[in-house]
Amino acid sequence: MNRPRLRRGSASQLVDLGIAAPQVVAHRLARMAAAGATPSARDRREFTGMVLEKQTAFAQGWMAMWVEAALAQQRFLLACLSGTPWSPTQALRAGADWERVLSRGLAPVRRKAVANARRLSRR
Repeated sequence: MNRPRLRRGSASQLVDLGIAAPQVVAHRLARMAAAGATPSARDRREFTGMVLEKQTAFAQGWMAMWVEAALAQQRFLLACLSGTPWSPTQALRAGADWERVLSRGLAPVRRKAVANARRLSRR
């Protein structure tokens, strides 16, 4: 039986992010303190990666949110053109659309934070 892949909602993504981010921050702060004034090449790669991975994840999140918002606006426009923009069903669909926008924006940030928490906890 082929099951559809479940999409994670923004609330569950925020919970994952709230658990993973403090773990990553604690590990990296301890690593910075241990490295002192002369970090090793491995430490410098990790510290440089901290900045680049955030920029990449946030850029991916913003792009995903932009695309999803554009799709939501198109759906709303089609509802307006069909003559039923403010039906109760359309109002519920609009709420789900904006939940999806938020969820798509959080996904890359959560994915990177959880991956970092797993990777850093193995060491």
